[in-house]
Amino acid sequence: MGKFYVPKSRARDNRYLVHVKEYTHYHKEGYLIVRGLLSREDIAGLYELAEQSRLNRPKPDKTADEDNADPLKEEFAKATRIHMLSRLHPAAERGMLHPRIVDVAEALIGPDIYALQSMLFLNPPGKGGQGWHQDSCYIRTHPDTLIGAWIALEEADEENGCLWVVPGSNHEPVYPPDGMGGGNVHALDAFGDLNGVRNVSHLDDDVNTLSKVVANYPPPIPVPLSPGDVLFFHSHLFHRSYPNRTTDRYRRSYVCHYCNARSWVPWDHDGFEGDSGNYRQILARGATHHPYAEPVFGTEVFLADEEEESNSVTMMGMDNGMMMPMGMEKDE
Repeated sequence: MGKFYVPKSRARDNRYLVHVKEYTHYHKEGYLIVRGLLSREDIAGLYELAEQSRLNRPKPDKTADEDNADPLKEEFAKATRIHMLSRLHPAAERGMLHPRIVDVAEALIGPDIYALQSMLFLNPPGKGGQGWHQDSCYIRTHPDTLIGAWIALEEADEENGCLWVVPGSNHEPVYPPDGMGGGNVHALDAFGDLNGVRNVSHLDDDVNTLSKVVANYPPPIPVPLSPGDVLFFHSHLFHRSYPNRTTDRYRRSYVCHYCNARSWVPWDHDGFEGDSGNYRQILARGATHHPYAEPVFGTEVFLADEEEESNSVTMMGMDNGMMMPMGMEKDE
């Protein structure tokens, strides 16, 4: 008889238990705000890492190549956002694998979770911001199970560039941008009218044609957050931020991405060999039949207990879980 897998969460202290209303809000509106999910102590190491990154920026006045068409080129040139610090610093790995963050992801898209990506945002005065976009356009998973977690390291409001979202837009397909390999998460030619968009992530709504789809919805809403608050958001959700309008405040945040660990991941930030990057992604919760990586800095993760995997809930009907015994003939 085959081995059954039980999607059972391992018990531990200080676990965050997601409520049904939170689950339904996430799947209906495309986002979920969990206030105070992380403590000041939890985010202290991330804030310190952000400060050190700010102070040690190699060339804060560096300008981007004029031939570069990336709408975020200046942010990368000035190092106001830094990708994949979780592979370089223990504090960043601990932040990405924080069990209370994964608790929520496990309930929303789990039970099996890959930790895929981390991004540290500094957003100094006058800088930062990203126009309308959908995250699944950039990080593709099949099945498409991507979720983001936006962790506030300090107060984030409209003045210093908090996130803005379009509630309910998570039900839209992912619009493939022209000129970036299609950005497809859907089967090619599955839609009759899924037109490509241009200049996704550009701050100017007159240039970023995804804004025309956003206009079909009620006005977007800001998502102000306090330190330790976490915004979870669906990968199809239209979202953006504006440049920091203050003269004396930063907007430090840490953003991570996860997906169900049963998904095939033809992506990795640092490149990979073969046809998928699954073996580069950390298994943060549960189990998977795919290859996976372990935490580089030894951060504890809570994986499935193999000894309990055979105690599955069976289907109604027969004792062995079958609806009827093999070979049974229907009575005439």
